[in-house]
Amino acid sequence: MERFQSDVQCIAHNINTIFDKLSNPSRYKQLLEDNADKLPEEARKNLDKVQFDDDGIAIQSPMGAIKLAVDQATTIEPTRIAYTAVGSPVKFGLAIDLKAIDENTTEEVATIELDLPFFMAKMVAPQLKDGAKKFGELLKMIPYDNL
Repeated sequence: MERFQSDVQCIAHNINTIFDKLSNPSRYKQLLEDNADKLPEEARKNLDKVQFDDDGIAIQSPMGAIKLAVDQATTIEPTRIAYTAVGSPVKFGLAIDLKAIDENTTEEVATIELDLPFFMAKMVAPQLKDGAKKFGELLKMIPYDNL
């Protein structure tokens, strides 16, 4: 299993608030709708391919529908939110680890895990490393008070 981690990010919010917001994917839909005009054109064109509900995010891909579902078995309140792929030809997951620094500051690290053949892992590693880094940065920019 290959692992790609973001840099540690400090978020100026309480750990419980962040956990509550990020562990319920249906909240992302409103955030995307409210900020669609700030997304790149290509991302706006693909918004209809993403669906959110209380337990996961479904994405239409060239390989068919893939759902990232909240993995209740490995999610630990309030320090870890884990998602696992359902219906994917490749086993993968996403985890968000949180650590309270004080009452209003939380450290966050995002991790992408994939089970890829060795030759394929070497080809896509740079993009996945960059993706994990950008996802970690994105989590820092979320307006948690308005989500």
